[in-house]
Amino acid sequence: MVDKKKASSERLDKVIADARRAAEERSKGYREQALKLYPWICGRCSREFTRKNLHELTVHHRDHDHDNNPSDGSNWELLCLYCHDNEHSRQLEAGNNMTSSKTGATQNPFAALKSMMNKNDE
Repeated sequence: MVDKKKASSERLDKVIADARRAAEERSKGYREQALKLYPWICGRCSREFTRKNLHELTVHHRDHDHDNNPSDGSNWELLCLYCHDNEHSRQLEAGNNMTSSKTGATQNPFAALKSMMNKNDE
């Protein structure tokens, strides 16, 4: 009986040690660093977060380079899930617009507008 309690206690100690080690590893990551540097508020919509809903607050890389993680946090901003998705959608749309503007318009929808207006004046 004593051996079972000792084994159980040793397993519990190992689980706790592993959890602490994992927490230390996470704290080295950019998300944990950003959460320590910045207030828990979305940088776009100003929604405030607590420990209860902190999982909905994300780190956005301003230059969109996830490998650019300066320790001063200058490339990060905290955004809620919704604003973060919106930011990336805007970036994709901007990229698509830049691509389509390189090819140029294939037609001008207002080409005959002046002649149509002149007909109405007559």
